Amino acid sequence: MTTAILKQPTEPTEPTAARKPNRSFVHGLITNKKALVGMIVMLVFIALALLAPVLFPGDPSRITAMASLEPDAEHWLGTTAKGQDVLALTVHGSRSSLFVGLTVGFASTFIGILVGLASAYFGKFIDEALSLVTNVFLLLPGLPLLVILAAFLPPGLGTVILVLVVTGWAGSARVLRSQAQSIRSKDFVAAAVVSGERAGRIMFREILPNMASIVMGTLLACVIYGIGAQAGLEFLGLGDVSTVSWGNNLFWAGNEGALLTGSWWVFVPSGVCIALVAFALALINYAVDEVTNPRLRKIKTPKITERGAAK
Repeated sequence: MTTAILKQPTEPTEPTAARKPNRSFVHGLITNKKALVGMIVMLVFIALALLAPVLFPGDPSRITAMASLEPDAEHWLGTTAKGQDVLALTVHGSRSSLFVGLTVGFASTFIGILVGLASAYFGKFIDEALSLVTNVFLLLPGLPLLVILAAFLPPGLGTVILVLVVTGWAGSARVLRSQAQSIRSKDFVAAAVVSGERAGRIMFREILPNMASIVMGTLLACVIYGIGAQAGLEFLGLGDVSTVSWGNNLFWAGNEGALLTGSWWVFVPSGVCIALVAFALALINYAVDEVTNPRLRKIKTPKITERGAAK
């Protein structure tokens, strides 16, 4: 009569696949054509923003030529009604617009991560309290709140960033909370709780790495929101009109009658830049969805020959 001997493992078992973030995510994103195009566009704008003081030294708002000149060899994008070089204003405007967009994106996503993880992990009273605060901010009308806050606070980039973060974090918190709740119920999280690991380590070492794709998508959406909302506020004259940005370029173009006089070269460059950055970020965001969601990937079907054999 034989008896089965159960061997106890002497070494800790390897973590399950659920505990490890998908290592193929970065590779899939780099090889994705949509992500590649979006990254190239963003790198071009970031390079222009960094090199703006070198390409156009001095004050970009200074008067350099006659007013309302059409694009020519000397001024590639023409001049404004004041005689300012439009190309210099556009290139320097990328510094402020990208800075605000990236700052708002990272700040809003960071707050969303903290609120979402805390709400999903602790649950009960903390979840109810944080959900209540999040729902209040979601129910507040976004545009009127933006206008009111920007109108009563002192003008400046800091004010614009603060207003956009206050009005933009709730959406990311709701999305991240939902994702964190689904991961919170997994076995590897329960095992970490039973083993006595600290709450902070479980949230940021066990749950957060498995939310990489949704966090990145939320970040990109918040950056798009930051750039577009800043341009909208400044176009309404609620920003610091003394700074050079794409939104302020549009504001001055409207005040100086560029639309009425048909001076398209004054307002089109800044508008196109905003659209291109939003398009590039949207491409990267869609590529993230494609990499993480197999249903969105294009599957090549084999061709059927006349004899019925697949090639």
